Amino acid sequence: MSEQPPIMISQTDVDRIERLLETAAQEGAAGVTALEQELERARVVPSAEMPPNVVTMNSRVRFREVASSKPFELTLVYPRDVDPDGTTVSILAPVGSALLGLSEGDEIEWPKPAGGTLRVRIEEILYQPERAGEHHR
Repeated sequence: MSEQPPIMISQTDVDRIERLLETAAQEGAAGVTALEQELERARVVPSAEMPPNVVTMNSRVRFREVASSKPFELTLVYPRDVDPDGTTVSILAPVGSALLGLSEGDEIEWPKPAGGTLRVRIEEILYQPERAGEHHR
């Protein structure tokens, strides 16, 4: 896997994710370790200082698969908010924890469910709560 780009996470998201991790670890949920590793490497900033081009919780993001140029959109959510229609991704999923804190223009390799990886580029943050003034969502 290639080198990971630097990430930035809001203090509000860190506080909520840490509470989620406590519960998820007790329940034996998958994805806890990967998310803990992402939090450890993140630069944490106050929500009001979050740049508008960074993926935060509840952000809607447009991606592009690098190999095929195929675009797609996902919203990063907490597990309780996952919608079965495929438009959301849980922060506890490998793709979700990899997405948190990335910026527009970043490229990462995501694990594919059937194995292997998929290289994607963050094209645009279509909606970010902090940018919309929702610092305590």
